[in-house]
Amino acid sequence: MKHADVVIIGGGAAGLMCAAVAAQRGRDVVLLEGSNKIGKKILMSGGGRCNFTNIHTGPDNFLGLNPHFCKSALSRYTQWDFIALVEKHAIPYHEKTLGQLFCDNSSKEVVAMLAKECEEAGVDVLTDVKDIDITPGNGFSITSSRNSFACESLVIASGGLSIPKMGASDFGYRVARQFDMRMIDTRAGLVPFTMTGAMHELCERLSGVSCNVTVGVGGITFTESMLFTHRGLSGPAMLQASSYWLPGDSLEINFLPHTDAVELLLSAKASCRKSLLRVVLAEVLPKALLAELQLLIWPELAESPVADFSDAKLRNIAAKLTAWEVKPAATEGYRTAEVTLGGIDTNELSSKTLESKRHPGLYFIGEVVDVTGHLGGHNFQWAWSSGHAAGQMV
Repeated sequence: MKHADVVIIGGGAAGLMCAAVAAQRGRDVVLLEGSNKIGKKILMSGGGRCNFTNIHTGPDNFLGLNPHFCKSALSRYTQWDFIALVEKHAIPYHEKTLGQLFCDNSSKEVVAMLAKECEEAGVDVLTDVKDIDITPGNGFSITSSRNSFACESLVIASGGLSIPKMGASDFGYRVARQFDMRMIDTRAGLVPFTMTGAMHELCERLSGVSCNVTVGVGGITFTESMLFTHRGLSGPAMLQASSYWLPGDSLEINFLPHTDAVELLLSAKASCRKSLLRVVLAEVLPKALLAELQLLIWPELAESPVADFSDAKLRNIAAKLTAWEVKPAATEGYRTAEVTLGGIDTNELSSKTLESKRHPGLYFIGEVVDVTGHLGGHNFQWAWSSGHAAGQMV
């Protein structure tokens, strides 16, 4: 049996950060990864360019049962700290939109950076580790397909249930249940919506069409791009909304988020009297989408000039274009979800150290915890921040 100060289970973003930080403090660290390579979700993220953080990251970009829990870790290892690490390794990067930072070249550079930090600090990294079993005692005993270990501190960084083809599993939740720790029900987050019936048929016809919208659900709104797919609605706006959506909820979509719709239509009636309404709106919305909206909202006046529309009718159309209500049937689930909502109840953990309050030496970091970020690099920042917080303490 190999003895170590710290065993970390999970070789993703949080686990790698924790391992490097702990080993840099002189701790003897073993990292166990179940798949054949470390950092798989990092590699596929951001279209292969890894949206590794966001310059605007703050507590308001996260949700969970306790919205204050994330504040301590985020304040002590910030986006600027991770950016400094990226710059130390001379990885070129750029801001895309809304503060999102991506590698210029490849997400492989971020994985290589973390691997180098671990290697230089002396972390023992093992991959393809299966059948892990944990026994508490004087510290923890861990048996696995590769070896047996004894450690003082055990860190669970095994992630959530999203994207099972990348090796996602419920391992972290099973460990929590083994230690009788409270859990918040999990569900898929940052995931496309699916539709049924007439709405599904409409989405199929518009598959590939995108536009900027404001989407509202549960009192929360996001203004970003929406994409019609052959299954339903996707794009950043819909992925953001999915984290707040519950079955049975409706979405309210504003197709004209940066326009005073009433003023636009009434002005068009005064200045473009002979134009068709779909022609007027083609300056701000895709033609294929307008053809469908026309059938739904003003079919009886489809071929009439805008001068023939009453002011009341135009106001009614404006209201529908800015508050179009749709009710998703479901989401695509964990198969395509970027994150898992819920997880280890944060009341079970110290917000400063990520250590279990009832089981000294046991830590949970990253996605397995009930802290979920918005789209755009925030979830990676939680991984870096929570991993760093635990790495300083184990």
